[in-house]
Amino acid sequence: MQYIYSILANRSFLVLVLFINILGTIYGYYWYGSQLSITPDIFLIFVPDSPTASLFFVFVIIAFLMKQSWGLVEALAIITLFKYGIWAVIMNLLTLYTVGQLDWTGYMLMASHFAMAVQGILYSPFYRIKIWHLATAGIWTVHNDIIDYLFEMMPRYSDLMQYLQEIGYFTFWLSILSIFIGYWFGVRKNRFTLSL
Repeated sequence: MQYIYSILANRSFLVLVLFINILGTIYGYYWYGSQLSITPDIFLIFVPDSPTASLFFVFVIIAFLMKQSWGLVEALAIITLFKYGIWAVIMNLLTLYTVGQLDWTGYMLMASHFAMAVQGILYSPFYRIKIWHLATAGIWTVHNDIIDYLFEMMPRYSDLMQYLQEIGYFTFWLSILSIFIGYWFGVRKNRFTLSL
């Protein structure tokens, strides 16, 4: 594992990860464009879930490159990367099951979102998350669920709207699991130091 951590902490590799996440974040906000155009201003910050998660991670990597650690942003990143990464994979699999087919963008979304979930955990040994960081990020995450499913601001999967209540219930418990993942990997585990 030490060899893997040395690759993850390599400055050139971090720059590559940063570049990939910046591109993914930009594409993610573009993907939400049509929904954002009809979203009330008060909810705008809560709608683009996945690109905001990857944006948190962009700031985590920027901090690493500056030889700093921003615990709150790290907590927001690990929780939301895992949550929305796994959520998108499940929603696309559910679409495949419901409709019987999935176009190439669905498979691309599954691969990229699974990678989101994995990268948040892979970098967790370098995080410096405190309990209050985790609690704040947890409140943000559950509050986002309330906005999504009480005010119907969730991502639009037209083939799945018939399962809205079930998806909302699943999403809440995925948030709880994601907060636990944030604790297990971001707070509890042994720490490594970035030496760039």
